[in-house]
Amino acid sequence: MTDFVKPVIDYFELLPLLVVFGVACLGVVVEAFAPRSARYVAQVVLALAGLIGALVAVVLIGQDVEVYADGAARGILAVGGTIAVDGPTLFLWGVILVLAVAGVLLFAERHLDGGVSAFAGQAAALPGSEAEREAGSRGLDHTEVYPLLMFAVFGMLLFPAANDLLTMFVGLEVLSLPLYLLCGLARRRRLLSQEAALKYFLLGAFSSGFFLYGVALVYGYAGSMDFTAINESVRNDTGNSSLLLIGMGLLSVGLLFKIGAVPFQAWTPDVYQGAPTPVTAFMAAGTKVAAFGALLRLFYVAFGADRWSWQPMMWIVAILTMIVGAILAITQNDVKRMLAYSSVAHTGFILTGFLGVQASADLAPGEVSALQAVLFYLATYGFVVLGAFAIVSLVRDSGGEVTSLDRWAGLGKESPVVAAAFAFFLLAMAGIPLTSGFVGKLAVFSVALAAGAWPVVVVGILASIIAAFFYIRVIKAMYFDEPVGDGPSVVYPSVLTATTIALGAAATLMLGIVPGPLLDLAGLAGQFLR
Repeated sequence: MTDFVKPVIDYFELLPLLVVFGVACLGVVVEAFAPRSARYVAQVVLALAGLIGALVAVVLIGQDVEVYADGAARGILAVGGTIAVDGPTLFLWGVILVLAVAGVLLFAERHLDGGVSAFAGQAAALPGSEAEREAGSRGLDHTEVYPLLMFAVFGMLLFPAANDLLTMFVGLEVLSLPLYLLCGLARRRRLLSQEAALKYFLLGAFSSGFFLYGVALVYGYAGSMDFTAINESVRNDTGNSSLLLIGMGLLSVGLLFKIGAVPFQAWTPDVYQGAPTPVTAFMAAGTKVAAFGALLRLFYVAFGADRWSWQPMMWIVAILTMIVGAILAITQNDVKRMLAYSSVAHTGFILTGFLGVQASADLAPGEVSALQAVLFYLATYGFVVLGAFAIVSLVRDSGGEVTSLDRWAGLGKESPVVAAAFAFFLLAMAGIPLTSGFVGKLAVFSVALAAGAWPVVVVGILASIIAAFFYIRVIKAMYFDEPVGDGPSVVYPSVLTATTIALGAAATLMLGIVPGPLLDLAGLAGQFLR
């Protein structure tokens, strides 16, 4: 009989998780008991304070972690080895929390819609019903979106830090379930929003089922859900290889769905278009960072010894994702759908870096590791896409946001500042020099080329050329096409959305001109703890 060993919980190293989860629970209490007139301010202040506090905790932990002789972070395995607080985890936590702060600012914006938020006053009220109209006219809006956002952030923090399959599944679900709800809470176009939420939920449930089936098969192979134990079983070839390969493929379905890779990208355009734009911005930035972090940890730590088995699959997925995302984006006449397929293409670009050499020890001095390149790309893309969707929320008419591309014609004359900022973000996505997008693509393509994945790099370059076409197409419409009807109308935001756009633009410019500090920080993150 085996005695139960009480796990050691390292509370200090888990402080960011605990702070975010505690604030999310406190937000539920505020929503239930605080006076309705005070909820909005209380929820916004509470969410921002919790995220900033968690970010400070990440910095403190980063200063306290053990380091290798070469200066790379080491970290610890907490809660009985189920959560890895290492260099990559801290880097991803920092990026997610900064993006979440910007996301809260977008959620809190009320100036664009005449004093009300982008979210439904009462989520349970039928679209167009008297109860919904009464909620808006009497100021009875619910503010449950802020606790939901905080629970989603908690899942985003747990997901890439998970060091066993069961914890990773918990992180996946805690991340996903609040987003399913948030996608269906748009104040305008409620039916489209609810349709998006339903599609996201149903397809997400299927992907979670595949992930769980993969967990069962990998457990049958290794006899453990711990990543280190799985890696040892793979290294020593102790089990049935068929169970391993099938389980690896099923686990990949769940993770590739979350990052929007082909052939699991079908949800992306519908959900990005139907969800409230603040949710789309937060989801496009934060979910991709968290899901890629989990994907990297699973394949580099648990399946790192079996690279020859999963790398061909990733070659194919990366190539298909870049091609499909770039080609389908050309056919879109809706700005949000175009950005959705652009997100699919960028997923393929990031997967290109995934194919490089992970260990810094195997590289020549000055070369970038695959992990370093992917972490840098995730950070830069998060700021770009967050700023781009924030600008989408500014172009409006009497019916709300206007996302049809022909309605954006002449935006450069109507609002030169807004058009210039959006054009800058589009050029960054296209990978134009002096933007962070150029450095990010250069990094991932370089590491893939150094690892011998030159066919993927060639496809990536061709996809980038195709992508540049539809980015320039939008810029042409804004500056050179004649306006349709009265032309586009821009509602200038409050300081909340303006801060988010300024943060995204500043990060995109600075990381394009001076990428060294962030690249060095990603390099100091070292490798995943095994």
